[in-house]
Parts: sequence; C-alpha cells; structure tokens
Amino acid sequence: MNISPEQISEFLKLNPDFFLGHPELLTEITVPHPYSGQAISLGERQVLALRDKSRGLEIKLREFIQFAEENDAIGDKLHKLSLGLMRAKTLDAALQSFYLGLSESFSVPHTAVRIWAGNAPDMPEFARVSVDIQVLVEGLSQPQCGPDVPEEVRAWFGEVGAHQKSFALAPLKEGNLTGLMVLSSEDNKRFYPEMGTLYLSWLAELAGAACARFV
Repeated sequence: MNISPEQISEFLKLNPDFFLGHPELLTEITVPHPYSGQAISLGERQVLALRDKSRGLEIKLREFIQFAEENDAIGDKLHKLSLGLMRAKTLDAALQSFYLGLSESFSVPHTAVRIWAGNAPDMPEFARVSVDIQVLVEGLSQPQCGPDVPEEVRAWFGEVGAHQKSFALAPLKEGNLTGLMVLSSEDNKRFYPEMGTLYLSWLAELAGAACARFV
C-alpha cells in the first residue's frame, strides 16, 4: 500500500507529538540542505529553518525601529511648524512661518498656496483662480501626488515652474475658507502617486486652520 505525501503530512498534523515518541527519526531522516543541496538530518533542517526565521524577524524589527524613528522626527517637525503658526499675529506672518517650516524642516524647496474666500485680502495667495482649479479642489478628498499639474498651477511657481518635475496637491478646507496647497520639487521621485499622504493632509489642515483665523 502506497502512502501519499499528503497523507503523511495530514498524519503529522494530527499527531504533533509523533517525534517525541520516535526521537531517533530526527537523526535518521535526511532532507536536502536548503542552500548546498547536501543531505542533512531533519533536526538540522529544523534548526536552519529557525535561524532563517530569526533573521527575518530581526530584519523586520530593524525596519520597525527605523519607521518609528522617522515618525518621531516628522512629529517633532510638525510640532515646531504648529507652534510657529500659533504664534503668528497676522495672516502674512502665518503664511511666511508655514513656508519657512516647509523649507527648513521638511526640505520642500517650493510651496504655493491659493485661497478663495469672501473677504480676500490683497495678497498673492488670494489671487483669482479659474473655475477649473476650484472644481479640481472640490474633487480632492485627499492629497494627490505625481508629475502632472494644470499649467495654471505650474505658473504659480513663476520662473522655476518649468523645472518642477513632481507635485503634491492638497485641498485647504476650513470653515468658509477653501483653497489649494501645492508642494513641488525638481526631483521627479520626491512626490509620486503611490506615496503616503497622511502628513500632507495634516500640513494642509494646519495651513487651512492658521489662515482661517485671519480671513
């Protein structure tokens, strides 16, 4: 009677203590070494498997630690930027603090903000935008990143606009204030479609809340 590998596997699953009653089999049964192909005992193979698993867990642990350190660093930067916005006494001071925070703490070389509100002050950030841009913002439920933006948005960056290769667009929606925050970079990999947008959303919320205090 031939026993299939599936039957053996099922038997061992149903009898996990089998090798406790037959410890000699652990040294008598041989399997191929996972790397050299040489025959080794079942026990040796299990030790190798545990070592591989341990190395994999160590790599994951190092990744978790790295992510935690990066998140802590970003949290500190957001805290510093938030304090600057809270201490600002005027709308212009809030915007300049925001731009400076993005440049110094987050290494964002170029930032443009456009806001449309009922009582718009005479500032570049409140310059008129087209209906197309307003419709675009209404359709944004979260930040959008990638290499392409409307030419109108690219023009907000002036002479350097033609050299920008990646963008992050985040809607500003706070009370009666609506607008758009755009970050850009000459690096085409800085803002890419698959990147996470949580911190971009927080930055946009901070900007919107800070500006809404004065509008």
